[in-house]
Amino acid sequence: MAARRPGSPASRWPRPSALLLLVAFALLSAPRPARALRFDLESGHTKCISDEIKVNSMAVGKYHVVGPDPNFPDAQLPESHRISLRVTSPYGNSMHYAENVQSGHFAFTATEAGDYLACFWAPDHKPPVTIGFEFDWRSGVSAKDWPSVAKKGKVDMMELELKKLEETIKNIHEEMFYLREREEEMQDLNRRTNSRMAWLGFLSLGICLSVAGLQLWHLKTFFERKKLL
Repeated sequence: MAARRPGSPASRWPRPSALLLLVAFALLSAPRPARALRFDLESGHTKCISDEIKVNSMAVGKYHVVGPDPNFPDAQLPESHRISLRVTSPYGNSMHYAENVQSGHFAFTATEAGDYLACFWAPDHKPPVTIGFEFDWRSGVSAKDWPSVAKKGKVDMMELELKKLEETIKNIHEEMFYLREREEEMQDLNRRTNSRMAWLGFLSLGICLSVAGLQLWHLKTFFERKKLL
């Protein structure tokens, strides 16, 4: 096989198709800035939000009550505008709890894989009031404070974007393994279910044959006793 010369164009530049694929993958995989979500909560009611988080993934959240008058967002909030929050893991473990607050934040590292639940509720007031609040919940790559990472590491914007891309690729790689594990669990569950259904079918058939045999024996005994046979 003939070796390429170091100075040839093909050895210096990647193929156009590979370059286009790399750029498209970087654009699609780059983390996008997340925005806080606005919710309205009636007093005496509960609102829950879930987020699927993998094991060892970082999760951070911020929440605060919004004033009733949008024209004066910095005005002092009424005493009735308070909410409570509880964040629980997929197995019901409490990750964060706050009661009758107007703002707060939380951060934790997931020790269980699955849907984490954040439930907000407001005390019952008469007359009822509607409390607006904003909630920003991030996990995985988007949970990292990238400006602080850049400041601590003294890296420029290009290196910061590369770090983000590296974390995104790592997250996608872990997500693929997680989905593969879930698929194996579902296949194992399907196999166990099929095996149990087969045994249930054989058991049902045995019961039906036994009942049919008992009915024939009972009819035969009845006809013999009546001297019909």
